[in-house]
Amino acid sequence: MISFHNFSFQYQKLTEPTLRNINLDIRPGEKILIAGPSGSGKSTLAHCINGLIPFTYEGKLEGTMTLHGESTTGKSIFEISQSVGTILQDLDGQFIGLSVGEDVAFSFENDGVPRAQMKQEVERALTTVNMLDYIDQSPHDLSGGQKQRVSLAGILSTQADILLFDEPLANLDPASGKQAMKMIDDIHQQTNKTIIIIEHRIEDVLEQLIDRIVVMSEGEIQAIGTPDEILSSDILRKHGLREPLYIEALKYAGCELSAADELTQLHHINVPKFENALTSWYNAGTASTSSPSKQPLLDVQNVRFSYDGEHEVIRGVSFQVQTGEIVALLGNNGAGKSTLSHLIMGIVRQSSGEIRLQGEEIRNWSIRKRGEQIGYVMQNPNQMITQHMIWDEVALGLTIRGVSKETIDAKVEHILRICGLYPYRNWPISALSYGQKKRVTIAAVLAMEPKLIILDEPTAGQDYKHYTEFMEFIAELARTGLSFIFITHDMHLALEYTDSAVVISGGEVIANDKVASVLTNAEVIERANLKETSLSVLARVIGLPSAEGFVQHFINYEKQVKHHE
Repeated sequence: MISFHNFSFQYQKLTEPTLRNINLDIRPGEKILIAGPSGSGKSTLAHCINGLIPFTYEGKLEGTMTLHGESTTGKSIFEISQSVGTILQDLDGQFIGLSVGEDVAFSFENDGVPRAQMKQEVERALTTVNMLDYIDQSPHDLSGGQKQRVSLAGILSTQADILLFDEPLANLDPASGKQAMKMIDDIHQQTNKTIIIIEHRIEDVLEQLIDRIVVMSEGEIQAIGTPDEILSSDILRKHGLREPLYIEALKYAGCELSAADELTQLHHINVPKFENALTSWYNAGTASTSSPSKQPLLDVQNVRFSYDGEHEVIRGVSFQVQTGEIVALLGNNGAGKSTLSHLIMGIVRQSSGEIRLQGEEIRNWSIRKRGEQIGYVMQNPNQMITQHMIWDEVALGLTIRGVSKETIDAKVEHILRICGLYPYRNWPISALSYGQKKRVTIAAVLAMEPKLIILDEPTAGQDYKHYTEFMEFIAELARTGLSFIFITHDMHLALEYTDSAVVISGGEVIANDKVASVLTNAEVIERANLKETSLSVLARVIGLPSAEGFVQHFINYEKQVKHHE
């Protein structure tokens, strides 16, 4: 279906090739995962497949690429798009129609499909992704997860036999992500289309059958193999990628892994082989020491809010954030997490209840005054960026405050180094990837030194290496007394770096506890569209006495490992 032979590509304005010596054959009907850290070349490889290279991004090509056995040289981007349909990571850049229905109908309109048939096909595509009820809404008014579904419906309306997904899970809550992967698998089973997935959340992708994983790093293919072959090796961690949590636990316990163990089938894992090692590792664990008591920084008490004065979207929410604490705000798409953060920021005002910062009620504080104490980083970086250059964006807040140039230069350089952006300091923001833009917005807020920072999906689009570097920096800031609220769908993030979790469902708090407790509570998981962690599944399959205890032991052990590293 697709073949690369000794293929290299160098962008026009770069001195070194971004892709080098690519040799890869993708067969009809295969489902492939392409994984690699930021800058590995995986997005460039995707652009070669869907025709954006060389038509949008010019450069020097060497070697050959064929599509359906024919060289792509000389083919137009329109001809390539007949075979390859793409769902972008930056969903807002993909929508064309003013309504969901119009957007999905776009390809049918181009093909001159009769109106009655078009309406039928659009409804069929939206029904497939469970979005028919939103047919008349604007795509831009939808949540991230809903936008993802509409984009998927749009690609289903084409006749492309190759579907390319660029980080399809980036904006989805865990349960929706699971449903999305099931949906992609169903489409694969029904249509036998060739599926190519580019994604950081390897564990979530592998919940459904994947034929092969292609691991990329530094512009080259480092490994190609079945999921079992890749998981039994150290290739993922070696190249800055996150292994599934249960695989990490097995390795921490000293288990010898091989491809024959069928490691992707967690429910059918080889219990006799791993039972003794896991049990011994679990029993050797020490209970987590209780953290010293801290002073309350943010106190939210019985807060209620309604947009229309009739239907409450926040219903009696109460929780606290201590000084130096990192709190995960978890819940399904549409649960009220973003609205709650807007209430804390003052973008909207509560109809009743109190929000106190360091003991002071802030109802009458202006957004500007709150902004000096509380930083907020949106999920979509394009909605925050106002400057053309990276350095200027990070320095903007300090410049407005009248800080001296010397101080600004020192702070901006420090923040850019921490966020992994210093090599790009003189770049235009338009040249950055989505994940890099995200880091710019976070850097700009960090430069302001607020007391509390609300981060909406802080690690979306970041590879494990940058994720770890950035989160270790956040953890260090928390130890100095800065507090954080993470609005996140990333259960790995919640497990590793947060002190507690507040779970929202239907505008109400349904859990407020340690993360290990929350993510092993079946009722909370179901109500909030979360997903049971693979660690608790492993504990249950092996027959350990406490799934919560096993998860907590893993958290404590991993913190020790990272501390020694």
